[in-house]
Amino acid sequence: MGNHEIERFLNHLALNRQVSPASQNQALCALIFLYRYVVKKEIRGLNYSFTKKEQVMPTVLTHQEATCIIDKMKGIHWLIASILYGSGLRINEALSLRIKDLDLENNMVFVFRGKGRKDRYSLLPKSLNNAICCQIDKVKKLHQLDLSQGYGLTSLPPALMRKYGNAIKDFSWQYLFPSTTRCVHPYDGYICRHHIHGSAFRKKLREAVQLAAIPKRVKAHTFRHSFATELLLQGTDCRVC
Repeated sequence: MGNHEIERFLNHLALNRQVSPASQNQALCALIFLYRYVVKKEIRGLNYSFTKKEQVMPTVLTHQEATCIIDKMKGIHWLIASILYGSGLRINEALSLRIKDLDLENNMVFVFRGKGRKDRYSLLPKSLNNAICCQIDKVKKLHQLDLSQGYGLTSLPPALMRKYGNAIKDFSWQYLFPSTTRCVHPYDGYICRHHIHGSAFRKKLREAVQLAAIPKRVKAHTFRHSFATELLLQGTDCRVC
């Protein structure tokens, strides 16, 4: 099989099979790997290049739409959505928040190892202080119950476990949104309490969007886009978000 056959195959995927740009690039990478490491021959002079990924404009909610959706949610799901929209966090960043990451006095939240493994601070709306304090009280009672039953350990990545081993029982290291059940740590094997899973929030978000009758495709990340858009309209450099 030469260049002509490779080009025909790739064009067939694009025109006849209508596969996505990512799948086209994956097929080309597979052929390059096959020739380079199995056939021991480089593909040269191919009249075909990697397909650029289509640029899709993100969905952005107006302030009224965002608040309408959030108002349809309850309990910790309401608080998570409020933090996503008010602080511009990604869903995994919000779920991974620990008590120590919250600075209610200065209305700041610390994001540990966000995208690109970068640490950063973000805004924390003062209007959420009461709700956050109530959630912290609930976490404290749950932690005390766990300790009384011989548990009370939070989940820590192996690297943090080696560095801050004593923090594993410390209240400040407990998750703001702990799971309702304990689990076995996947690496170190101890019984701990991880944070809640993102699938539960996504389900509640879909229900809230339907109840609010918002005709947009809304995901958890949509709140971050909406947060950044509002900052941009106010003249803030959204690259700091």
